[in-house]
Amino acid sequence: MAEDAGVSVAAVSKVLRDAYGVSDIMQAKVRASMAKLGYRPHTAARGMRGQTYTIGVLLADVRNPFFPQLIDGIDDGLAGTQYVPLFGIGHGSTTTEEAIVHAMVDRRMDGLIMIGQRLTNAEVEATAREAAIAVIGHHAPQATLFDSANNDDERGGALVVEHLLAQGYKRPAMITLRRADLGQADVSQRREAGFIAAMRAAGFDDDAIRIAPAADDIDNVTATVRRLLEGPNPPDAIFGWADYYALEVLSAVRLLGLRVPEDVGVIGYDNSPPCGYTQNDLTSIDQSGREIGRNAARLLLERIAGRKTAEHFVVQPRVVARRSTARRPI
Repeated sequence: MAEDAGVSVAAVSKVLRDAYGVSDIMQAKVRASMAKLGYRPHTAARGMRGQTYTIGVLLADVRNPFFPQLIDGIDDGLAGTQYVPLFGIGHGSTTTEEAIVHAMVDRRMDGLIMIGQRLTNAEVEATAREAAIAVIGHHAPQATLFDSANNDDERGGALVVEHLLAQGYKRPAMITLRRADLGQADVSQRREAGFIAAMRAAGFDDDAIRIAPAADDIDNVTATVRRLLEGPNPPDAIFGWADYYALEVLSAVRLLGLRVPEDVGVIGYDNSPPCGYTQNDLTSIDQSGREIGRNAARLLLERIAGRKTAEHFVVQPRVVARRSTARRPI
């Protein structure tokens, strides 16, 4: 291959390793020869030398319609490199996540990106001692052994309240998912904290701040909506902590014969594609998922290349207003 490209063997080795200091011209020559000669790196041999050029991506589950945006961003971040992402699905189980992570490490993947995992900081740190780690949807700004890419979830929770009040709603409520073992690392709790702080800032007493936990399945979300709306002093707007909750809130409100947005406003978080479907038209908080995924990949590649200090990337959220909260002209 070196002979065909007209470069040294050392130069070919640098290109194959994605080493620093290789010019674009050199890259182009070597990669043209690779394509011409049909060269494909032998992954097993690479693994014996210390690198496999594989990235493990752990997804908490496959139900969340926001995750494809993150995956697109990760693909963007790995484009132009030799790294290949391989996926594992946790299915909402900490035990399953642990098994997948151990398998990825045992197979000598060069790094892991964890998306919405249920593993605690201590568990992530333990893995980070064996492989480079970047997390998404897990806040750990003090962590030194791994990197993170997130949006400002507390600010996003506050934006929900500000938007609903500006639209004329008087009694907002939130349906959330609580995972006590994760504490403030968990995005739902960060959003809840922002929601509560904004309600207090707007003059609401704590007794008037409605937070309703719902377990992570459709039936529980539906039952929680029914309890809120059929109980005393029902809310006139409901914030689902994530779009896949809010979409079920939207359905449950309509099944009760109530009008959206006139009787009850509904808002989600993530601005995932289903929000824009005509039958949903769901207002949501956009957290730039593709940008988060792209930066998670960037941070991980930098870790693999030798960076030791932790970096925690944060993007600012914004409201994408649609008909589901349009009591007043948007």
